[in-house]
Amino acid sequence: MDDRLLVLNRDDDCVSVLEPTTGKTVTEVTTAFGPRTVESSPDATKSYVSCSQGNTVVVIDNETFETTGRLSHDLFAGPRGLAVRESANELWVVSQHNSQVFVFDIETDALLDIISTHHSQSNTISMNSDESAAYVTNSSGNTLTIIDCQKRRISVDVPVGDGPEGVAVNPETDNIYVTIQNESRLTIHDPERHNMVYETELGDSPIGIVFSPDKSLAVVPNRHSNDISIIETRFHRDGEGRPWEVERIPVGIWPGNVVFNTDGSLAYVTNNKTNDVSVIDLKQRAETDRFDVRTYPDGITYLSGQ
Repeated sequence: MDDRLLVLNRDDDCVSVLEPTTGKTVTEVTTAFGPRTVESSPDATKSYVSCSQGNTVVVIDNETFETTGRLSHDLFAGPRGLAVRESANELWVVSQHNSQVFVFDIETDALLDIISTHHSQSNTISMNSDESAAYVTNSSGNTLTIIDCQKRRISVDVPVGDGPEGVAVNPETDNIYVTIQNESRLTIHDPERHNMVYETELGDSPIGIVFSPDKSLAVVPNRHSNDISIIETRFHRDGEGRPWEVERIPVGIWPGNVVFNTDGSLAYVTNNKTNDVSVIDLKQRAETDRFDVRTYPDGITYLSGQ
C-alpha cells in the first residue's frame, strides 16, 4: 500500500483518502453522521472513526478503504476521543455528552468496560508511554481525569484551567501536555504528582496537540487565530530545558487537527472553514501547499505504506 492521508469531513459524513504528496483524492469512504476522530489499529490494518452525531465508531479497512464494521452502544452520546492501548489490544472511546469512557477489545469488538469520568464534556484522551495511565480532558469540568488502565479505575482528577481541550503525553518524559482553550495557553504536568511544571501562551483558542516522530516538536492548532503553534520540547531558557512556543505559522480558517508524515518533515493541518488541508514544511517553518477536501475537515491520520 502507498502512503495515504485520511481526512474526516464532518459535514459531508465521509473520509477523503488522499495521496499525501499531491493531495489528489484517491477515494472517499462514507461514514455515519459527524466523523470527528480517527485512530489506527496496532497492526495498522484498520482505522476507527468516531462519529459523534451518528453515535457510532466506524471501522475502515486500510487496504481496501471499505467499511467493515461498526462499534455502538445504547449509552453512546457523542463518541469523540479515541485511543488505542496497543499492549492490551484495546480501543478506548470517549463519549462526550455523558462523560463516559468505553473500552473495546480490538480483536472481537466486545465491550470490556465503561468508566464514568463524573465531569462535564469529556472529549479527548491520550495514554502514557507504557499505557498504564489514560488522560481525559473535561472541557466544561475544567479538569483532567487520570485513569489507571489496568484497573480501569479513576486515580485522580486534576484542575487544569478554563476549557481544557487537547491532551498528549511526551513519550520521552511522560509529561502531560494540555491545551487550555479559553485561556489560550499550554500547561505541562508532572506524570507523578500531576502538578503543573511549565506553562506557555499560545494562539487564540488552542485545540489539539501532536508530537513529531522524534518528539522534538509539538504542534497545536489555534482555532480562532487561524495559525498553529510550534513548540520545541527541549527548548533551553536560562540554562534550563523546557517546552516553549518558538513560532506561529498562519494556516486556513479554523484549524482543527494535525498529523505528521512518517519522518516528521511535514505536518498536515485540517482547516475546518476553508475546507482544505495545509501542508507545513517543518524545516522551512512555513505552509508550502493546500489540499482541497470536502466540507468541514476535522480528524486526520497518516497511513504509511511501509
